[in-house]
Amino acid sequence: MATCVCWFHLDLRLTDHPALDAAVASGDAVIPLYILDDEAAGKWQPGGASRWWLHHSLASLAADLEALGSRLVLARGQAEEIIPRIMAASGATTLHTHTRHEPWSCDQLGRVSSALEGRARINTYTGTLLKSPGQVLSKTGNRMRVFTPFKRNLLAGEPPRPALPRPSRIPAPAAWPEGDSLDALDLLPSSKSGQQDWATGMASHWQVGEAAAHSAFDRFLDGTIDHYDTSRDLPSEIGTSRLSPHLHFGEISPVSIYHRVMERGLTNSGAEVFLSEIIWREFSHELLDQFPFMPDAPLRNEFSRFPWRDDYADDLAAWQAGRTGFPLVDAGMRELYSTGWMHTRVRMITASFLTKHLLIPWQEGERWFWDTLVDADLASNSAGWQWVAGCGADASPYFRVFNPITQGDKFSAHDYVRRWVPEIAGRDDRGLFSPRDDGAGLFAASEDGTYPLPLVDHPTGRERALSAFQRIKSA
Repeated sequence: MATCVCWFHLDLRLTDHPALDAAVASGDAVIPLYILDDEAAGKWQPGGASRWWLHHSLASLAADLEALGSRLVLARGQAEEIIPRIMAASGATTLHTHTRHEPWSCDQLGRVSSALEGRARINTYTGTLLKSPGQVLSKTGNRMRVFTPFKRNLLAGEPPRPALPRPSRIPAPAAWPEGDSLDALDLLPSSKSGQQDWATGMASHWQVGEAAAHSAFDRFLDGTIDHYDTSRDLPSEIGTSRLSPHLHFGEISPVSIYHRVMERGLTNSGAEVFLSEIIWREFSHELLDQFPFMPDAPLRNEFSRFPWRDDYADDLAAWQAGRTGFPLVDAGMRELYSTGWMHTRVRMITASFLTKHLLIPWQEGERWFWDTLVDADLASNSAGWQWVAGCGADASPYFRVFNPITQGDKFSAHDYVRRWVPEIAGRDDRGLFSPRDDGAGLFAASEDGTYPLPLVDHPTGRERALSAFQRIKSA
């Protein structure tokens, strides 16, 4: 029997996996392979929270493969060296894999192709998005930079391919190539290196793997989706799908999600808004493909002259630790560090506070989110930060400064703040979100003195931000 290799990336599932489906359909014995190539990813190698999730997702995938008579071969190092070696040792002549769209992964696939040239065939498939970047075009055939027409054209075009079933069996090779153990990938915080096991909180908040992804989606479809358009903005409620890390690691495919939502029917605005969020992910990858520099530099050229502060180290550390003196901002940052996730509405508020109230470059926030989010996705993370900072394509106007005080009341975040900022849990609702003393209107710490004074007052921060924006408009 001939042998092929199925190279897994951020597609750690068996259901609706075009590359695996093609490998099994070929009749060849299949070697499922995952490679941790930190050198290729460079500074965009998985952050701490993502590495924790990746460890558990790989363990889940390995167990699922074993149930089908297969196994997951793990390796750490350069893909262009490991893949030819494994294929030569096993006699494999075909590599099946999904196309990736991060700039570094495109370069990596190019190196693998060069290494296999004349020795093996590479078959690539679309398996991580509804549509490959460049497929959704304007009426004039141009690529798009504005979300609303992008969404409209995606929905008006050919629907995504049908979702593929999970294979019932995966033919195994006569002999398995040697690989590394999961522990050898060194993805978890290490007590030997003196790292704090900060992942304890994440373990209590998440179930990882393909089965967990589909269970979470089932629960969401059972009711939450019907009022998603309003509940997604309420931090105190479980009003979002929490599918983002499952989607990022490919434990569930966007194609499966799309078809199940459409089969259920767009019967209310909740389902429509949820589908828009799935398409926003597509749009982010479209932007990254057009502008590979997006994680590092603003898409709007005028923001390259923006007068960011350069004396912000202490304020950045306070923001990261959830010690800004603004309860809603601090609640979000503490939720992030404890769980690897932050509520969608609060992400916008904390990002706005960093870039506008504190005038700290958005790249600093992007890097912190990259290290601490379990759903840290290069396209979505950089597009989101540029949107809030006002420097991206189709971005929120820079003069829109989220008010971290009134946003709390508007979106009923009282229970959320009391959970994550227990020092001020005893305040009544009226003064819960404000850093000011209710009586004299003066800045005040909490009753026991443990909660910090604010880094800046809201009016001053807002005016400073608008003044900075005016400077680049006038330049």
